[in-house]
Amino acid sequence: MDIKQIAALDEQVYFHTFGARQNVAFASGSGCTLTDTEGKQYTDFFAGIAVNSLGYCYPAFQAAMHAQLDRILHTSSVFYIENQTLLAQQLVENSFADRVFFASTGAEANEGAVKLVRKFFYARQENRYEVITLNNSFHGRTLAMVAATGQEKYQKPYHPLPEGFVNVTPGDLSALEAAIGEHTAAVLLEVLQGEGGVVPFSKAYIQGVEALCRKHGILFMVDEVQTGIGRTGKLFAYEHYGVTPDVVTLAKALGNGIPISAILAREPFASAFTPGDHGTTFGGNPFSCAAGLAVMDALLNDGILSGVAAKSDYLRGGLEDLARKHPVVKQVRGLGLLLGMELDTVPVAQIVAALQKKGFVVGSAARNTLRFAPPLIISSAEMDALFAALDETLTEVSSHGSADL
Repeated sequence: MDIKQIAALDEQVYFHTFGARQNVAFASGSGCTLTDTEGKQYTDFFAGIAVNSLGYCYPAFQAAMHAQLDRILHTSSVFYIENQTLLAQQLVENSFADRVFFASTGAEANEGAVKLVRKFFYARQENRYEVITLNNSFHGRTLAMVAATGQEKYQKPYHPLPEGFVNVTPGDLSALEAAIGEHTAAVLLEVLQGEGGVVPFSKAYIQGVEALCRKHGILFMVDEVQTGIGRTGKLFAYEHYGVTPDVVTLAKALGNGIPISAILAREPFASAFTPGDHGTTFGGNPFSCAAGLAVMDALLNDGILSGVAAKSDYLRGGLEDLARKHPVVKQVRGLGLLLGMELDTVPVAQIVAALQKKGFVVGSAARNTLRFAPPLIISSAEMDALFAALDETLTEVSSHGSADL
């Protein structure tokens, strides 16, 4: 099918949840290059919203997937699953955690984390059930996670929302402490708000949140759905901050495109779940865990994780050079290979579309921000090509008031 046929059929049969999509359908990929159904190639700086960290058709990953496909895809967690056990071991050995539970999506992992903290205090006969989250956060699309997400645009159509979530001003420790009450069970936050505009928090703030959690006997939970598994230059973004979470949630890059998510937790919190308390049909099946094992192997043993810092410096440096040159750029910020370029007056969608026309896939986020989250295998030559295209696009905006679309 060509793009016109795909778009026409999509219009007839698919929910309109994504609005007017970008008029492209990708048919194949290799490395950091995507090819659409019309044969046009693009360099990917979005990685499927920070999912495809190994790019496309990474040889070792492909081999692992083909091998597992020929053995077994799914059984059930009623039975022991070797890949599930091995991936849990990998995550425990490389993190703060003592135990792991696998699910399929980031929202499912965050829901599970909230259930875990409620069960922990229920077992202690303490009436603590509220979870404090931050304004401008994003934790998923289920009803409970919409309530957790501190953005009114996601919440408004779905009232009444599930109770038990309190949204507070980000970066303000006094506001956070004021929100802690007798029913507070945990704080759940992203150390870098991806959907909220690629906004990282200071080390002092994140350490302050951890200190408040310890002071008040509540859990410190970190949502690493977008920032985890190497994206920021460390396996987990919390490692940049010198803190030890009680619970961390993962998804996206853990499967490199295969749906898998995880809840990581310390004892005794992990043991709050007893048989029958929680479950999942697809989470942790042999195929998805084979993907996770292949990703972890590539990051830790192929030198990919150790190379992210230098790539991040190169990408940030190029973007900051452009920011100094073009007044329309307000700020460059982020961590590792999750960087944002906030624009002043020009709509971010216009720049995204112009770059796409030039053969580059980039994303957007809140606060009129371009979001760059390329595969972790991105090369300096590919970044140089982006800088040239972005420079040209920003020049067009400055000269003519709009990019040449």
